[in-house]
Amino acid sequence: MNASVYDKTEKGREEITTRKYQLASRLRTLLVMIDGKQTAAEIMKKVAALGLTEQNLQELLEQEFIIEIAAQADIDLDITESSTPANSSEPGLIAAAKSPEPEIPAMTDAERFQALYNFYNETIKSAIGLRGYGLQLKVERAGNIDDFRALRQAYVEAVQKAKGPEMARSLSDRLDLLLGK
Repeated sequence: MNASVYDKTEKGREEITTRKYQLASRLRTLLVMIDGKQTAAEIMKKVAALGLTEQNLQELLEQEFIIEIAAQADIDLDITESSTPANSSEPGLIAAAKSPEPEIPAMTDAERFQALYNFYNETIKSAIGLRGYGLQLKVERAGNIDDFRALRQAYVEAVQKAKGPEMARSLSDRLDLLLGK
């Protein structure tokens, strides 16, 4: 398990954003640390002083707050990729070695606009609170997807100020998926 890499599921992101599932604070701390980049061993080193163990990680996995995205074999292939020359004739092999990027289903512009509108409204309210009132007004005035793109930086900065860099990174990743970045 130490060589596995985990990322938050949609349920995990929802818990971070809204506290809907009322996860115990110790487990929530561990959930915040899961970023889809660090191995379980690296995360466990950082949270060992808090008394968190691999059993707690397993608990998050069983409750579907996190998902395993890479095991030791995938990590080894990623290392091989970095030593492969840029003009390699086997790009398909390298692409297959990487963990899959989360994708949103293909949407029409109207569906994407509505999804962005809902995302901004829900997360501004839960993550920023009353301090996000001005940003909320800008969301209401948005008339197209480019208007939402223009709000991205101010939104991420406001979330970072209110909830910290980990939450800002998580929400900005989700926002970038909706924006098609």
